[in-house]
Amino acid sequence: MELLFFGIAKDIVGKSSIDLSKNSSLPKSVEDVKLFLTKKYPDFSKLSSLAIAVNSEYAADDVVLNDGDEIAIIPPVSGG
Repeated sequence: MELLFFGIAKDIVGKSSIDLSKNSSLPKSVEDVKLFLTKKYPDFSKLSSLAIAVNSEYAADDVVLNDGDEIAIIPPVSGG
């Protein structure tokens, strides 16, 4: 399972991706990914919203994850 980070999310983590396959316990759902991120990187709790895509498709919190999934963390985007 690989987490990919974009925009401010990349700045918070300090890198563009994290490979979770070596972790003993993988997140089981999109909601678990959000909890993992806010616990490990408290600045995620400051974001007004956070979109997550699993295997290139936007996913709701209840989507179940599998070991080989690619998870993109997409922060809010402002424009002008």
